[in-house]
Amino acid sequence: MMIRATLVAAFAVWAGSAVAQAVNDYPTNARADYVFVCMATNGQTREMLEKCSCAIDQIASVLSYDDYVKAETVLAMRQVPGERSASFRNTGTNDMVANYHRAEAEAEILCF
Repeated sequence: MMIRATLVAAFAVWAGSAVAQAVNDYPTNARADYVFVCMATNGQTREMLEKCSCAIDQIASVLSYDDYVKAETVLAMRQVPGERSASFRNTGTNDMVANYHRAEAEAEILCF
């Protein structure tokens, strides 16, 4: 019985660290960039620092960093006029952007 309890506890610690690592796969500079832009948009207050930090943490819990970067790139390229950005407006990228917008909406509900 003691061995089983030890194994269960060890598994819980391992699973918890795997989840924490997955949630924390965003580099610090990416999180800071998000918070700086969020605060520039919403106000340079301590309250906004906390809300914007909460928002990027929530986004990170929903989207992998790779998916976040892809969606950010698509959204940035959609702002470029002309033919060069046409491929970023196709329907193949719509799901990626929709997932990003859902993550942002969830973060806004939970943090703001």
